[in-house]
Amino acid sequence: MHAASGRRLGASHPRAEGPIDLRLVAPAAAVWLTAAVSVGASPGRVAAVAAVSLIAAGALSVAGRRAGRTGRGDGDTGAGSGGSGAGRGEAGPGPGGSGARQGNTGTGRGGSDAGQGRGAARRGLWVSVAAVLLCVAAAAASAGLHAADLRRGPVPALAERYAEVTAEVEITSDPRLTRPRISGDHVAPTALLFDADVTRVTQADGTVLATRTPVLVIVDARSRRGAPRGFGGRPGRGATRETGGRSPWLSLLPSTRLRVAARVVPALSDGEDIAAVLRVRGSTPPDVVGAPSGPQRFAGRLREGLRKATDGLDADARALLPGLVVGDTSRVTPELDDAFEATDLTHLLAVSGGNLVIVLALFIGPPGLAQRVERRGLAARLGVPLRATALLGGVLTLAFVVVCRPDPSVLRAAACGAISLIAIATGRRRSLIPALAAAVLLLVLYDPWLARSYGFLLSVLATGALLTLAPRWSAALRRRRVPARVAEALAAAAAAQALCAPVVAVLSARVSLVAVPCNLLAEFAVAPATVLGFATLAAAPLAMPVAEVLAWWASWPARWIADIARAGAAQPGAGVDWPDSWTGALLLALVTVAAVAGGRRLLRHPLPSGVGAVLLLLFVVQPPPLTRVITGWPPPGWRFAMCDVGQGDASVLAVGDGSAVVVDAGPDPVLADRCLSTLGVTRIPLVVLTHFHADHVAGLPGVLRGRSVGAIETTGFEEPLEQAEFVRREALARHIPLTRAVAGERRSAGDLDWRVLWPPPDPFPPPDGPNDASVTLLVRSAGLRLLLPGDLEPPAQRALARSPAAAELAGVDVLKVAHHGSAYQDPELIRRVAPRLALVSVGGDNPYGHPAPSTVAALRARGAVVLRTDEDGDLAVTGEGEGLGVARH
Repeated sequence: MHAASGRRLGASHPRAEGPIDLRLVAPAAAVWLTAAVSVGASPGRVAAVAAVSLIAAGALSVAGRRAGRTGRGDGDTGAGSGGSGAGRGEAGPGPGGSGARQGNTGTGRGGSDAGQGRGAARRGLWVSVAAVLLCVAAAAASAGLHAADLRRGPVPALAERYAEVTAEVEITSDPRLTRPRISGDHVAPTALLFDADVTRVTQADGTVLATRTPVLVIVDARSRRGAPRGFGGRPGRGATRETGGRSPWLSLLPSTRLRVAARVVPALSDGEDIAAVLRVRGSTPPDVVGAPSGPQRFAGRLREGLRKATDGLDADARALLPGLVVGDTSRVTPELDDAFEATDLTHLLAVSGGNLVIVLALFIGPPGLAQRVERRGLAARLGVPLRATALLGGVLTLAFVVVCRPDPSVLRAAACGAISLIAIATGRRRSLIPALAAAVLLLVLYDPWLARSYGFLLSVLATGALLTLAPRWSAALRRRRVPARVAEALAAAAAAQALCAPVVAVLSARVSLVAVPCNLLAEFAVAPATVLGFATLAAAPLAMPVAEVLAWWASWPARWIADIARAGAAQPGAGVDWPDSWTGALLLALVTVAAVAGGRRLLRHPLPSGVGAVLLLLFVVQPPPLTRVITGWPPPGWRFAMCDVGQGDASVLAVGDGSAVVVDAGPDPVLADRCLSTLGVTRIPLVVLTHFHADHVAGLPGVLRGRSVGAIETTGFEEPLEQAEFVRREALARHIPLTRAVAGERRSAGDLDWRVLWPPPDPFPPPDGPNDASVTLLVRSAGLRLLLPGDLEPPAQRALARSPAAAELAGVDVLKVAHHGSAYQDPELIRRVAPRLALVSVGGDNPYGHPAPSTVAALRARGAVVLRTDEDGDLAVTGEGEGLGVARH
């Protein structure tokens, strides 16, 4: 409180608060670093760190007291010198002596003050260093005790023996599903995960052991009903995903007690906050032996009410609203999750402190005014006193943590909010930097494993950026006549991105170039979506029709956020690859500092600033006409393109004027979308999916994204069933007709016409698997002839060579080599086709050895030029006859 302001709470202007108080920053940083190192260290080293820190702190405290006494002694000496001067003054004339005496006495007092000041400074330095060392000792002790909890009890020994046990566990987190992953030609099974504490273990011999040990429980995918709603995308972080038929395992609440039959295995890696992993197998539903607590049941009803209220919304709003409000991402598809990751918007689904800030700002007032007398929140309008406002704000914070679950970002936001509320209640306003530092210090001491959490690190960095860099950058933008609201939003997005980008690069090996504009555009929709979402959450248990209306209103900003994420991720230059190491992070930090310093100078010169912005925009958007001029891609008059989509197939047949027929979609929606965008394809009269293996169909959402699609044609052999259902869902959601291809069918589009050679209407004997049921096309594009056999293997290849269409196979110009160039090829078919150009769609360093050297040698022996996407990138065929050529990208 500043008494000079004349107000009980001090002056309302923030400059009256004085300089930022950084005293807690060093202890918080010391605690964080010590905990991060100590949780993975041996007990002896942790004990040594704690002991040495305590001894050093004690020694520094003693030195500080001695420094204080030395300072007082120096002051006494100064006072004595002043007295001596006074005596000498008395020897002179009366008036002069008197004046000298007074002046020398003042000099003595100055010497005393200077001596005491030097002593106080030394004492303060020693005490500050001692305090940091005490925090280091506390962090080491806390980390050592938490690590000891993991080694104590019978569970670690059972994990070393991979023992089969019956365990009673208490759930400590929401169940979640791992993200579907493409593994070869199929989608790897997902598993259900949740954190729990083992409370009792019954061994195979009947021995019952009591304990309290944290573990990770993994429920095998075969023990759940239903299948993931969406497939595709590269392997990613563990995330919650909704199943087609919601499993009873997914409905379990934290604090529920279960009895499970499981195998105890060691933790997946060292340095984790679990003692072991319990792998549960079988098809039985969960055996509940204890109901969840009352608060968790209440929170569960609220979350379930929010889900029901959003059931009638479109897919994006239905997925995003629960994520924005309470972090429930069970309906977020991998395709949408990829878009959020590419645009650095994933923090919106992590229930970061922003959610709590929005709720508290609605109740208490905007952060800039909540620290002042002139509050404008709902509490002030209702006449709620200041201390009652703080108390009710604390209740809201506690409810927020219970409903949203105590994740690291939620705990950090709650701790900062609690400290701010205490400041309001006591009338002592503090800077938010000490509040953040205190939150970090307390949380890491309470849970040292947070020191190794990337989510916690990103949360703290983003908050620190908003409290330190953002205000300065906002003021600089306002000085350049940028509107205040736009300046604040732009500065916040840029500051958070600048500090978080190096860590994000370590996690994703990529730097987003669209993160700042996407965050800026999404920011305007976050507050209304969050407020209306929380209103829906509160109204659902009381009046579901009202909740549904609120959810409908909230769906508009939610859809806006989804559209921003998809539009940003779809840009060809949305991001650049970056080394995923801490060396790469340091390099990115240096590049960011240089960019900020250069940007400040550029802002002083409008013309260079405008040119730089336009060049960056062109690099991100990469409009096809300009890209074609600069890179030569796609080449003029291209007829056929093979996209580099990794270990999978995706081919494009040009029709003209931005139209093309797409054959297969590859395993990754992002790569498929990017390839079509660089080719300038905006209209697709037909998508042909040769068969339902994941490496051919999982990228379908990327093909359909933002494009007009006439129909989807597939094989009649619907295996694997879950991927066939996925294709049907994608077609149904976009109202695209789904048809079946059979041998003899003929189609055309522009100068393009094709005939389906395989599979026959009623094959006998039935195919051995999906590969032999691949749709095979013989395509004519003007004078160019192409054969696209999907993944046909020797049995179907031999049958095709004996079919009535065999006569048309001779003299093909371009062959898309079957099954990624595997060794399983029919030599007779290669001899009959004798292509001039053979293209292999294959992923780099794939574990299957594709393409097989024998297949490449056989093709070259027949005079074919063999090119492959893992080495040559995207491939585009041009010309015909003697003018046949291939461009690479």
